[in-house]
Amino acid sequence: QVQLVESGGGLVQPGGSLRLSCAASGSIFSIYAMGWYRQAPGKQRELVAAITSGGSTNYADSVKGRFTISRDNAKNTVYLQMNSLKPEDTAVYYCNAEIRLGPWDGPGGMDYWGKGTLVTVSS
Repeated sequence: QVQLVESGGGLVQPGGSLRLSCAASGSIFSIYAMGWYRQAPGKQRELVAAITSGGSTNYADSVKGRFTISRDNAKNTVYLQMNSLKPEDTAVYYCNAEIRLGPWDGPGGMDYWGKGTLVTVSS
C-alpha cells in the first residue's frame, strides 16, 4: 500500500505565505515525478507545480515567481512554498506522485494521490 499524506494547509491573509508538505510511504521502489494540483470550488483540478526525480520543475503561469516546489528524494517528500498568496489561490491542494512499486512497473509507474489539504487566503 502506498500513501501520500499532505500537511501545511490553513488560513492565511493575502500576501502571506504557507508551506505544504507531502510524504509518500509504503512499498515504494522509486518515484518519478511529484507534484501539486489544486481544485477551487466549482472549478476543475489544475496543475500547480511538478518536479521530477532529477529536479526539473514545471509551474502553472498563475503561480510562477510566487510558488516554489522542491523535494527530498531520500524522504520521498515534496514541498510547495507559497508566497504572496492571493484570494484566488484558495483551493484544496492535492499531492500527486508517479510511483513504481517494483522493477516490473512501467517507466513512470502509477499515479497516486493524497486526500488534499485546504488552503484559504482571506482577510
